[in-house]
Formats: sequence, structure tokens, C-alpha cells
Amino acid sequence: MKPAPFDYVRAETLDEALDVLAREGGDARILAGGQSLLPMLNMRLARPATLVDVMRITALRRLDARDGMLVAGAAIRQVEAERQVDPRTQPLLAAALAAVGHAQTRNRGTLCGSVAHADPSAELPLTLVALGGEIRLRSKRASRSVPAERFFSGMMVTERRDDEMIEAVAFPAARPGTGYAFREIGRRHGDFAIVACAAVVDRTAARLAIGGVADRPTARDLPLPDSSALDDALDSFAWSLDARDDLHASARYRRELVRRLGRSTIEEAARCRV
Repeated sequence: MKPAPFDYVRAETLDEALDVLAREGGDARILAGGQSLLPMLNMRLARPATLVDVMRITALRRLDARDGMLVAGAAIRQVEAERQVDPRTQPLLAAALAAVGHAQTRNRGTLCGSVAHADPSAELPLTLVALGGEIRLRSKRASRSVPAERFFSGMMVTERRDDEMIEAVAFPAARPGTGYAFREIGRRHGDFAIVACAAVVDRTAARLAIGGVADRPTARDLPLPDSSALDDALDSFAWSLDARDDLHASARYRRELVRRLGRSTIEEAARCRV
């Protein structure tokens, strides 16, 4: 299929892009990497009146470590982050990036684009939720930051307003004495995960985030792996998620993966504590 007709704006400055969003609101869509948006346009699942291409905006092509965060602008491609991210300061993000799609899609796709698309099986939204990261939004009127756990509100639904764009996403740096691990199960390498797990473990507690099961990535604080309470806590977590049967896996299989893959991911993170 072919996309429905649309206008194309190649924004040269951030103000130009924000002017279009302020004027057209929900009829405009931001085009960054396009690896999710373009297939949706071709299938006519998305029918924006205007596409605003932001990839030539210099201010959005920044990947900076500051204030204990790695801040990735909206025009940073996944492959750029993959090459520049230091696994010593961003171990969870480094592990997750290697599992995102294929080399070809990472060459075009952006971090912020994946977050904006908000697929519940995607690795980057899951990583942000696990780390307690934030999404930085910008409109012509104001800027604001939204915690990742609150930003994703449903299946491909977020808290972004129609006149806003994601200016950047911020990933907290590794903390001393804390271990990080990422694991996922998919039908093939590069597919969206049937279940993905991201764990953050320090000396007192574990935090486990799950993707691919509910309509958004979900995190919960759990006991440490040497606690007898962990299995019951994982079982409760698995049943609290709105798992459903689909073509790829049954709800029962997904819940079992939450229990088993979740435990092994927490155990790996505990071994990685430094």
C-alpha cells in the first residue's frame, strides 16, 4: 500500500518544528528515524496531515553525560548510541541496544523514536522504566520532564500532548554497588520480545521491569535472589500483568517466562554488582 497524502516539512531549527506542532497539533507527526512510523503510514494505520522531519536540527543531535544522566536528543540514531555508550556507566542501555531490531534498522532508527512509538515489547522504553529515567518534552509554550513509569500509559499510547515533541530521553548512570542485566526471549533475533526483562539489583532490593506482556513496560521492586520470598513475589508479579494469548505465545507461557526469565535476570544483575 501507499501512504495517504501528507505535507512534508524539513525543519532546520527546533523552533520551526515546534511552530508546526503548535499550529497543527494532532494532525502533525514528528519524523525521526521512521522505522516504526513509515510502515504505519504505508499500511494507513497512521494518516497525519503533515510530517515534520527533525533529523537536520543540530540542537537535537546531542548525546551528553550530565547530572548523572545520559541524555540522548531526538535525532540521535540507535547505532550512534550503540557505538558511544560506555558499558561501565550505562550497562543496561548497552545490553538493550544490542537487542534492538537489526543492524539495518539501528542505522536509521532513533532512541526517541522508539520511545515515542511506545510498543510494549520494545527494549528502549523498558530500559527507561527499569532505570527510572525520564522523557523530556518540548512545545512552543513550555518544556517538561515526565518519569518513564508515568509516560507510557497504554498500547502505543503516551502522555505526550499533541503540541509536544520528545526533545530528549535521559538514562540514569550506573550506581556504585548496583548490578544490571537485560534478557529477552523472541522467536528470532531482532524480533520484538515475547517477554523482555531488565533488572537493577543493589545490596538491599531488586527492581525488575517486564516488557512484552502487558500493554506497557511495568516495573516492580522485589526481594533479592537469595530470599525465599522471591519466587512468590515473581508469581504475584506475573499474575498482576494483563497477559493475553496471541499468535506468538500464550498468556500462560508469558507468565512462566516472567517467573523463570525474571529470576535469572535478577540473579545475573546480582552477580554484576560492583
